Amino acid sequence: MKLSRKNGLRATAIGALVVSGALVLTACGSDDNTGTKDGDKKTAAASNIKCDGAKGQLLAAGSTAQKNAMDLWVKNFQAACEGVEVNYQAIGSGGGITKFNQGQVALAGSDSALKEEEVAASQKICKDGKGINLPMVGGPIAIGYKLDGVDNLVLDAPTIAKIFDDKIKKWNDPAIAKLNPGVKLPDTSIQAFHRSDESGTTQNLGKYLSEAAPADWKHDPKSKSWPAPGGQAANGSSGVATAVKDANGAIGYFELSYATANKISTVKLNTGAAAPVEATTANASKAIAAAKIKGTGNDLALSLDYKTKADGAYPIILVTYEIACDKGNKAENLPTLKAFLNYTVSEEGQKVLSDAGYAPLPAEIATKVREIVPTLS
Repeated sequence: MKLSRKNGLRATAIGALVVSGALVLTACGSDDNTGTKDGDKKTAAASNIKCDGAKGQLLAAGSTAQKNAMDLWVKNFQAACEGVEVNYQAIGSGGGITKFNQGQVALAGSDSALKEEEVAASQKICKDGKGINLPMVGGPIAIGYKLDGVDNLVLDAPTIAKIFDDKIKKWNDPAIAKLNPGVKLPDTSIQAFHRSDESGTTQNLGKYLSEAAPADWKHDPKSKSWPAPGGQAANGSSGVATAVKDANGAIGYFELSYATANKISTVKLNTGAAAPVEATTANASKAIAAAKIKGTGNDLALSLDYKTKADGAYPIILVTYEIACDKGNKAENLPTLKAFLNYTVSEEGQKVLSDAGYAPLPAEIATKVREIVPTLS
């Protein structure tokens, strides 16, 4: 299906993408999460995977947000393709892109599309080509908190910006109290936690704050490194979630799955809609429905709408991409890279996610990715 289709069709498909991807992000993976309910299904799934000359080791790294989905795909792909090892390091989007542009991995996962300078850097590795963005999963970035006695908290973009910019320091600050009438807020110091590693999650939060609260968030929205003063740093989404869970008065940001797994309360957003919006996969899908494809050619980078005021639309969102060379892949990696991506986006690969309680990619996006992967060279 061509990218020139009307925006309404794109929005519908992309909205469905977030439902699918966000469900991936909200699932709690485990070492035994095969995506099947019995051995027969696993065997059947593995038997339908086309290895297409896959061999040896495929190195990949990046986003922690997609780790649960990647674990499922890797397990089944390796079961089907004897002697093949897919090694995915969940080290954060920035780390994944750095490794990709240094030629250390053949595939990177990122919670944000490549920047122009990153595309330029990729051309040194992708001979006669460049790195391209292939969307795979998406979902909400939750603002999680721990505040004894408060289990229902509403914030808006300006207040969140001031908290993470070290300008609001107490939980009973008038700005917070105004958004939470009738709630007894304690005189507790705010402990704001952020990522210590380069992260697409950090970048997407920054983009949201820059667009939704431009007067209060003056930092570079393109930065994957935490740009604001103050606060405390923790490694990865898991590190931030653990820090928030363990400290009264804490607040942090991470994919919704980490809040769910750790039973962390999440902030409802006052976006200007009729009612505050909760961080859920369904609400994230409503926000991302307005996204547009901004990439050209085989690049499927998306432009997200962080300022939506639509009822029930949760605007702190991300889409995770798989990043690969369109041309110039190393010959020893290419068969395995293509076979693996062909599997992850195939009907069989998507069905594995469904069997585990996830949702498949919408037909339009999946079809486009399926058209691009075989052309990698």
